[in-house]
Amino acid sequence: MKALALPLALLLGAAAFALNKGNAGPDEVEIKFDLPPPKPLSPAEELATFRLEKGFRIELVASEPMIETPVAISFDDQGRMFVVEMRGYMRDLTGSTEKEPSGRVSLLTDTDGDGRMDRATPFVDQVVMPRSVLAVNGGALIAVPPELILCRDTRGTGRADSRTVVASDFGTAGGQPEHMANTPVWALDNTVYAAGYGTGLRLKAGAWQRGPGLGRGQWGLCQDDFGRLFFNYNSDLLRADLLPAPAYARNPLLRNAAGLNHQVMIDQTVYPSHPTPGVNRGYDPKTLRADGTLAKATATCGAAIYRGDAYPADYRGNAFVPEPSVNLIKRLLLTEQDGVIKATDGAKNREFLTSTDERFRPVQVVNGPDGCLYVVDMYRGVVQHSAFLTHYLVANIKARQLEQPVNQGRIWRIVPEGGRKVGRTTIPADAAGRVKLLAHADGWVRDTAQRLLVETGDTAVGPALRTLATDAQAPALGRLHALWTLDGLGLVDAALIRATLRDAHPQVRAAAARLAPPDALPDLATLTQEKDQLVLTHVAMRLSAMNQPAADAALADLLTRHGDAALLREAALTGIRGRETALAKAIASRAADAPAQAALESLATLIAAANKAGPFEEMLALAASLGANRDAQAALLRGLASDGNTGKGKNAKAAAPKLLWLAKEPAALAALPNQKMLAAVTARLAWPGKPGAPAQPKVAALSPAQTALAAKGKVTFDTLCAACHQPHGFGLDGLAPPLVDSDWVLGKPDALVRIVAQGLGGPVKVSGRTWDLTMPPLPQLSDEDIAGVLTYIRREWEHTASPVDPKFVHDIRAQDAGRTHGWTADELRPPTRITTKK
Repeated sequence: MKALALPLALLLGAAAFALNKGNAGPDEVEIKFDLPPPKPLSPAEELATFRLEKGFRIELVASEPMIETPVAISFDDQGRMFVVEMRGYMRDLTGSTEKEPSGRVSLLTDTDGDGRMDRATPFVDQVVMPRSVLAVNGGALIAVPPELILCRDTRGTGRADSRTVVASDFGTAGGQPEHMANTPVWALDNTVYAAGYGTGLRLKAGAWQRGPGLGRGQWGLCQDDFGRLFFNYNSDLLRADLLPAPAYARNPLLRNAAGLNHQVMIDQTVYPSHPTPGVNRGYDPKTLRADGTLAKATATCGAAIYRGDAYPADYRGNAFVPEPSVNLIKRLLLTEQDGVIKATDGAKNREFLTSTDERFRPVQVVNGPDGCLYVVDMYRGVVQHSAFLTHYLVANIKARQLEQPVNQGRIWRIVPEGGRKVGRTTIPADAAGRVKLLAHADGWVRDTAQRLLVETGDTAVGPALRTLATDAQAPALGRLHALWTLDGLGLVDAALIRATLRDAHPQVRAAAARLAPPDALPDLATLTQEKDQLVLTHVAMRLSAMNQPAADAALADLLTRHGDAALLREAALTGIRGRETALAKAIASRAADAPAQAALESLATLIAAANKAGPFEEMLALAASLGANRDAQAALLRGLASDGNTGKGKNAKAAAPKLLWLAKEPAALAALPNQKMLAAVTARLAWPGKPGAPAQPKVAALSPAQTALAAKGKVTFDTLCAACHQPHGFGLDGLAPPLVDSDWVLGKPDALVRIVAQGLGGPVKVSGRTWDLTMPPLPQLSDEDIAGVLTYIRREWEHTASPVDPKFVHDIRAQDAGRTHGWTADELRPPTRITTKK
């Protein structure tokens, strides 16, 4: 094969469609590898292009014209399949049809039980760019940005006739399709999480309650048998939260946490079965191998952890990861030690499933009700969104005639060979039958039975569930699901936890620790002698959240022995905010060996991250009081001298620590040994008369009108902003950057006005860290509303920046009256900080 050098103008003529002008690659492109335009294939022809791992075959479940441009599926308890059809996506290279109400969610039924869908009904029709679906609560949660809607068919027609908005912040209308909330999943803990969405939803007494969510992942979300959430990013095959994300919401100072967004697969190598020059960065010499195949993943999405019972046992718990840009699905083997999960390739130098059809675009893999994996095949030439198209990829699309067709799509099923018959498990209507299915070998069956039991709210099943949860002869996964079902029904008590804390399986003991009520503290404290590291980690997390003296004493004992275990130590810090110095004192009184030193340094690092003068001085005084305990003292000083980063990004460049103003020179400094670390700590402090200290800032008091404006702004903040940026202002990892001590907040207010009024998209650097997220516009706010909320965040959290006047907001909005799209950080330019906090 030879390379083709074709000027872009020859391919596109006078084309005027949108490219990502800031990152579109070189203007002059060379199309690598002289490949003929691939013809669109029928489902039967496409089937012949698949190369599958030995022992499996692939079957067609549904195709066009029944469905078109499928991007997500979900099975209900009757085995029917909801299919999201994003029919408005990239029908041309400009994405010109994405605002049209052409999307739908179809309900597919296999009426004769042969494994192939033979009836389709438009469950929801004429919506704009639907992106996700979850069968739940007698209907389906359907994502149509900015709403997540519960749609139900109350008449039995197969069409939704009831719609209830569950969330109105699920993405942005007209937002970037590749970077918005998607894939809601009912997890083991009875919370519906979604990729890229910082809110979790729980169904209680028929109402959806909001709480901390995930806020991570790009496209796709799934869980393993123990409820741990897995997700990925386009160039990152698989990541996971090792510990429950809601626990971390208690302590926003745990930045770059090791237990969140953990990179499960380090090696991003992929092995396509044919040359794949048509990838977005194919012009980069490092992107393609000499044979024209993509070297590293660039479009991964929609992963699944196999939890069925139809495949050989070796496949249980494997991850299956689609890479649609190069027409393959990768299998990963997962291993675990002390709660940390790692992945390796399932086979050497080859993939589980590949195709030579360039239009095979697997975007999601899902566990089905028959124990098999189902593959959502978008089937089209163009999958990259116009906002990210490079000149190189456009040239390939044009030269190889990949723009059409755009009205196809398939669903495939992967079944085991060897004559084994696979079939769907029927979910019974009676509660007793559903309780029995909690112990079923198939994960989809267990999940569905649990969800249905929780949805009914029928507490009469409590005794049967308690029997299963404490039955040592029942499968461990059955006991685990019974325990979480009891939690979903509000039936967990100390007696149940006392029994399940003694379970033989560590995952059941870990769940029991996580669910322990306050009156189970004596039983939980005895588990500090536990041998399993994962169980100890969950014990530490629960003890720290109890906020009781006896719990903190048990936590100090635990950290004294195991403080050098990073995941356990981090779990202990999730609920300790405001009690860091007291816990450090308790640990220092017990020991000063390596585990205790690690815990002490982390506690002091949290104080450094808080940037508050009072707690900092208290921890400094504790260090001085330790006297001869030099090791513990040094650990505290290391933490106080740090940049406040407790997690995996400790070596990343951080913003300069804030100068903390004290009323006078702290007496503790004289009692500490003169060493390099002490000099670093002292450099963070200032007091009147300190040699070399800058002038102490003078802060003008707010007028009564400005005070009232800020108070009104707090109401606006609590209503519209706190869900993402959080009431404490430290933001939420993966969802919203911190406002506390942010140069954007404390700088010139014109940029803030523009961000609130018209939104901000793309990468933005905040406090030394880059966030690549979208802040939706809030055009419904009045000039006074915007002035109030900006005044509030510029004076809250010990901020001392100037207030913002409504007339100033009016003038900025008037300047931008003709603007119809959001801003980028490059356009706004990070403002210079104009004040120093006291």
